[in-house]
Amino acid sequence: LDRWSWCDALFMAPPVYAKLYALTKDKRYLDFLNKEYKATYDHLYDKEERLFYRDRRYFDKREANGKKVFWGRGNGWVLGGLAEILQVLPKEEPSRAFYQELFVELATRVAGLQSPDGYWHASLLDPASYPSPETSATGFIVYALAYGVNEGLLDKKAFMPVIKKGWKALVDAVEPDGKLGYVQPIGADPRKVTRDMTEVYGVGAFLLSGCQIYKMSEK
Repeated sequence: LDRWSWCDALFMAPPVYAKLYALTKDKRYLDFLNKEYKATYDHLYDKEERLFYRDRRYFDKREANGKKVFWGRGNGWVLGGLAEILQVLPKEEPSRAFYQELFVELATRVAGLQSPDGYWHASLLDPASYPSPETSATGFIVYALAYGVNEGLLDKKAFMPVIKKGWKALVDAVEPDGKLGYVQPIGADPRKVTRDMTEVYGVGAFLLSGCQIYKMSEK
């Protein structure tokens, strides 16, 4: 009965309905997906900044530099979720155009916010306040960008430097024992991150991006 009122939910729920529709061809799954996704999009997407708020609590909040609060992992969740939807939604399905256009728009915007060291930070518009790398956001973003290039949705020449830099940064955050560091703990907004922090979703994002990088290497 809860609507998708926080951006993380756009990774958690919509791909499931897209997959159920692909498996069953039952239009009720597709209709529900389209209706609820667009409701969340209308509620949380800032069309001027071309980024998603985490939830309505952040509409009027500002970072230390005066910029709006856009959470790195939150937008990573959305971008990764769009990649998941596009992998299963039939190409001939008319509603696919909405997700594809949003994917390209968000991917283009986020790619331009990569830091010189290859990472994305906890706060997309105020990286100076959160100078540490953040690998869960970076992982989901690299995954989505690499998927987009592999599928011909994103321009290879424009996006490959971003992807390569991001993947190198992710690999640099892995300790000799295999532990991935700089993963922001469970939360809802930008927070400080240290190299000793890790969580399973950060590792999952790393593995998703690695799968798409591996597909690139096969071409």
